[in-house]
Amino acid sequence: MEHVDIAIVGGGVVGSAAAYYLKKHGFSGSIAIIEKDTTYQFGCTGRSLGGLRQQFSTPENIELSKFGLRLMRNLKQEFGPEADVSFHENGYLIMASQEGLPILEENHRIQLANGADNVILKGSDLTARFSWLVGDGVAGGCFGLSGEGWLDPYSLMTLLRKSAVAMGVKIIPHELKAVTSTANRITSITLSNGNTLSCSHLVNAAGTGAGHVAGLAGIELPVGPRKRYVYLLDCPQASEALHGAPLTVEPGGIYFRPEGRNFLCGLSPEEHEEPAEMNWEVDYSWFEERIWPQLAERVPQFETIKVINAWVGQYDYNALDQNAIIGSHPRLGNFHFANGFSGHGLQQGPAAGNAIAELIVHGTYRTIDLARLGYGRVARNEPLFEKNVI
Repeated sequence: MEHVDIAIVGGGVVGSAAAYYLKKHGFSGSIAIIEKDTTYQFGCTGRSLGGLRQQFSTPENIELSKFGLRLMRNLKQEFGPEADVSFHENGYLIMASQEGLPILEENHRIQLANGADNVILKGSDLTARFSWLVGDGVAGGCFGLSGEGWLDPYSLMTLLRKSAVAMGVKIIPHELKAVTSTANRITSITLSNGNTLSCSHLVNAAGTGAGHVAGLAGIELPVGPRKRYVYLLDCPQASEALHGAPLTVEPGGIYFRPEGRNFLCGLSPEEHEEPAEMNWEVDYSWFEERIWPQLAERVPQFETIKVINAWVGQYDYNALDQNAIIGSHPRLGNFHFANGFSGHGLQQGPAAGNAIAELIVHGTYRTIDLARLGYGRVARNEPLFEKNVI
């Protein structure tokens, strides 16, 4: 039986980051990434909106994203002079109604205490700074002055993956079919080509398939796919100020950001509105009925927009609390999770990969203490909720 020291299931940004940082931390054994879709057409990463922000209410989430920001800032030192992920540091603007303002302000205080660089804007200060914005129904907005924006997800994943491969990591283009374990350890995995590999560690970085992968090991993990629509808009009337907008989230949850000379937008549904079928078909009525009327009221220049493209992305959604599950299983100690990011996997993926590498190589977290995000809260059914999650 062939042996691999560390098998990583999933080769998106999280799995690629885990492999990369394992090598960076000096792991000298064999590492294999098991990836069934080596075109990366259907994973979470490539269909992501690419956002990076520190506007969270949980200190761990802020620190995870700050790690990603440091990587953006030091990209060429880390990966070489040609490295580029098109990081647009335009900021985030998260707005709140009067009812939501106390939460926005409380989150802002937590963010500042944890090193974020943002400011609360109200009334004329908000609309003066963003002249394209209608402030009706907006009590205030939190704007990231630096360290927030968006990047190209595929470029970041490719940098991590290629760097890992250059350091000796192997990509196996097959699907995980079975996991074998003893009372307290994973011992081997079986792939779709029939091969069985013994392994010393198994890392679950399987994105929307994470719950299935855990299930193969007899473990319940409340992570599965959620369908999200992203619409690409042409707006001939858009001013230069609007083309320079931050990633903007209005109080009803509709978000948009510039994309070249166009714009991307979307809206996450409420629980009762979740699409029934997990396929790749876009619902254009979701834009026409739920997004466009409200978006045009908030930004009048968007009254004449045209949808020129759209796609479906999928969140690896943690049904317990919509926060990541990171760390080792309490019983199967060599089974490690980096799952359930619920839309934040791109910005938190590098830090999550580094955290898994630290656990395996050093036996403890060294950069960010992520104990509260561990599997234990799933076992205890103790959710750790974000306030005002987007």
